[in-house]
Amino acid sequence: MSDLLNNYTLEFEKPVRDLENQIKELQGASLRPEIDISKEINALQTKVSTLIKDIYANLSPWERVQLSRHPNRPHAIDYISEMVEDFKELSGDRHFANDPAVITGFGKIDGKKVAIIAIEKGRKTKEKVHHNFGMPRPEGYRKALRIMETAGRFGIPIVTFIDTPGAYPGIGAEERGQASAIAENLAAMFDIKAPIISVVIGEGGSGGALGIAIADKVMMMEYSIYSVISPESCASILWADPKKAEDAANSLKLVPSKALELEVVDSIIEEPIGGAHKNKAAAFETVKKSISKELKTLSKVSTDKLLEQRFEKFRKMGNQTITQVQ
Repeated sequence: MSDLLNNYTLEFEKPVRDLENQIKELQGASLRPEIDISKEINALQTKVSTLIKDIYANLSPWERVQLSRHPNRPHAIDYISEMVEDFKELSGDRHFANDPAVITGFGKIDGKKVAIIAIEKGRKTKEKVHHNFGMPRPEGYRKALRIMETAGRFGIPIVTFIDTPGAYPGIGAEERGQASAIAENLAAMFDIKAPIISVVIGEGGSGGALGIAIADKVMMMEYSIYSVISPESCASILWADPKKAEDAANSLKLVPSKALELEVVDSIIEEPIGGAHKNKAAAFETVKKSISKELKTLSKVSTDKLLEQRFEKFRKMGNQTITQVQ
């Protein structure tokens, strides 16, 4: 399974993978002392670097969707493991059950105490089933709110990691109040008396993502997506054909720059060339620095001002779009 994941290549990545394989073959041949092909290897490496920059500078919205779902892309649990010191997980919503799709707890980032709320998809089949493919149930949102309210009482900053196609739409989830749980989170997060930072690390789908993203600062990874609906669901509604997901992705303009332009997010976190999965260590470091910087800035804002700014931030979303339509 791990070999299959490591060798997984998206269609637009294949030209790069072909050149990388050629480099490996030449490097193997260069071990023979009678052969000097260092110039050829260097030329190919330069070609690969140029090709990667060209490909990733011109990705279509649908290619970005595919990249946000890349099986080798770091998941929430990876960011917690690499960035959060002394992490102690807390489970259960104190109403029904524990939802493994949402990981919550307390730890430290750069020595500063933080509450962590993260949506985890799982990587291998058993993990995916255990985490419900990153689709939280009502108890997941209630657990998240329980931790956020606890953090708020003690003024502990909250960091959320978002990677979900959306909230779980199953019958059981609906029976236990899925819509109500998300709505309660949306309302309650405006009154949490602690700084909140949200980072979209992969997919940010609909209310499933927004349920933990009412934040003072919302950041997106460079190759992540953040949308009111997944491309497949959009295609099913508009054309009754989920296979038209690519058309839907293009129509939804699923690129971080558009979200930034509409002030849905506050900043875009640059990823290593080729995506976070190409250099996970660099991605972890960049995300950690971005979070630490925002934590330091928000710590200087009074609680009353923080709540006021948070409300105004979301209240004015969409004004630019309405003006353009008029």
